[in-house]
Amino acid sequence: MKTEEQVLLELFKEWSGEKAINLVILPESGSNRHYSRITGHTRSAIGVFHEDQKENAAFLSFTRHFRSLGLPVPEVLYESQNPSIYLISDLGDLTLFGYLTSIRKSETDFPDELVKAYHKVIDQLPGFQIRGGKEIDYTVCYPRAAFDRQSMLWDLNYFKYYFLKLAKVSFDEQKLEDDFVTLTDFLLEANHSFFMYRDFQSRNIMMVDGEPFFIDYQGGRKGPLQYDIASLLYDAKAAIPQKIRNELLARYLEVLESQITYDRRGFLRHYYGFVLIRILQAMGAYGFRGYYENKPHFLQSIPYAVSNLRFLLEEKLLTLHLPELFMVLDKIIENPAFSEHKAIHSNLVVDISSFSFRKEIPADESGNGGGYVFDCRSLPNPGKFKEYMEWTGMDKPVIDFLKKEHDVDEFLNHVYALIGQSVRKYIENDFTHLMVSFGCTGGQHRSVYCAEELAKHLATKFPVKVIVHHREMEKKWNQEG
Repeated sequence: MKTEEQVLLELFKEWSGEKAINLVILPESGSNRHYSRITGHTRSAIGVFHEDQKENAAFLSFTRHFRSLGLPVPEVLYESQNPSIYLISDLGDLTLFGYLTSIRKSETDFPDELVKAYHKVIDQLPGFQIRGGKEIDYTVCYPRAAFDRQSMLWDLNYFKYYFLKLAKVSFDEQKLEDDFVTLTDFLLEANHSFFMYRDFQSRNIMMVDGEPFFIDYQGGRKGPLQYDIASLLYDAKAAIPQKIRNELLARYLEVLESQITYDRRGFLRHYYGFVLIRILQAMGAYGFRGYYENKPHFLQSIPYAVSNLRFLLEEKLLTLHLPELFMVLDKIIENPAFSEHKAIHSNLVVDISSFSFRKEIPADESGNGGGYVFDCRSLPNPGKFKEYMEWTGMDKPVIDFLKKEHDVDEFLNHVYALIGQSVRKYIENDFTHLMVSFGCTGGQHRSVYCAEELAKHLATKFPVKVIVHHREMEKKWNQEG
């Protein structure tokens, strides 16, 4: 029986007409879908494998519909006879969340360029909800065709069973169920005749040359307008300042008014109810992934969600009578264990080296053996030019030279994906050492730059200790010193 990778490589050849030269498994997300970037000599694609064929059918159907309307979503490039595997266009690796974290200096900082990016996203949202909701095939929706009472109660019970119970927050089950019914009745008063994206948040928005493209809408269904904008603005780790949230909501309402006639007062009356149910659904997901599946990085989002709950309750933005639910939320808010931004610690040391292939590959002094060795000699070489000969990969002229080269970015993206996968597994297994080496001709430019870039990437993404050695440069500096 053929493996998933073998099928993807065959699909790529059938689609592109060229043999794949590289397949890189991309980092896992919050779902069970497997993504791979497949690269040939002139083309690339993203391979998707997911055993849930009903969810695949929803994604493929929605994608064709949205593209027919000119909405910015990936293209379905090729479908296998196996309904679990297909190819879509490669939109790169930069999500809106990645863009956000790369330019913010603190959680209170939200620069104008980021506001502009969110404007572009918000300007597109009504297109999915209004135009996208017309003539879409809701029969393929999975697991429900509408955000109806059943869907809402599933989300609320997700919060109850996977967050409250696993986090050992006490409550009266019947009283909480009564409050869930009250909240659901209130939310069902809103107009539910639009397409609801369902998971409209910063990790499901790709930034391609400064423009947003949208992914992961396979859970979409018929529903209200409020839910998606609430999902975006109260996206936990995005931590958008409240003043900016208010400005972005006003922008959304203006765009909405340009496309349909709607009841603004009625929209706002129900809006914070949808903010609440979205936060609770997300907390259920954090509990399921973090407490139940033992993936601790999901627990890092809990303090941000708690901060959003605190704002809702302190500002009294919900006038509903939900005594047991509010009591439970007060317990969560007042418990320091849920409010503290705890770092996830590990014992993993990642030892990164640069070296020259004119000499031997660096030895692993840890005794573990193995690790990764990357050959940078295929990359554009600034050392061939006289003006760069005295500089290293840590100096601005060389950095600027290499940053302009697409091949270098593509090479490093593959490295990030491969090393990231190992780091996650090493942390889960409590391993203590991983060695990564970059070699080039002289060990001065390309290998040094790549080592430094990987070190910065790992330091911002994972709770690991990173050590960097530039072997040839250190020898030179010691001789000069």
